[in-house]
Amino acid sequence: MPAGRTHDRITLWCLPFVTISAFGFTYSLPLTVIVSLAFLVGGFMLGPDLDIRSIQYVRWGPLRWIWLPYQIAIKHRSRLSHGPIIGTALRVVYLAAWLSLFTVVGMSLLNVLWDAQLTWQTIREPFRLLFRKYLSEWLAVVVGLEIGSISHSISDAFGSTLSRQRRKKRKAAKKDK
Repeated sequence: MPAGRTHDRITLWCLPFVTISAFGFTYSLPLTVIVSLAFLVGGFMLGPDLDIRSIQYVRWGPLRWIWLPYQIAIKHRSRLSHGPIIGTALRVVYLAAWLSLFTVVGMSLLNVLWDAQLTWQTIREPFRLLFRKYLSEWLAVVVGLEIGSISHSISDAFGSTLSRQRRKKRKAAKKDK
């Protein structure tokens, strides 16, 4: 299994291929940029190793504590963390739950301190309109995040296979002696 810095290098090496592929599929510079940026976020910030104290975890800085319940609940390298689609979806939903909690607390404070009269309706409606109007952009974000996650999981699988082969060769070499 590659170390965190190796995963970072793999993410950076894959970026040109992701960018070229995204443009080849979309023929849209804005969507290409969105896919590429989401790929970087998926590789550096929202990758599968948030289930352990990893470089991705450390990058969250003062907010890294929000990932502690996730680390307790999710077994490292399980399908829930490293699995295609479900791993990324679970991390995005988990992060969305925290953002929702922060929104509720923020709304409550604004309503109490400044009588802002914010409701879920006033918050939800702009997001619904943004989602409808920019559906292709949201899909580009999802694809970029997923590709970032998949590149991580593939490199883990490849690294584990190489390690197993090396161990078998060493074991066989010791038997021959």
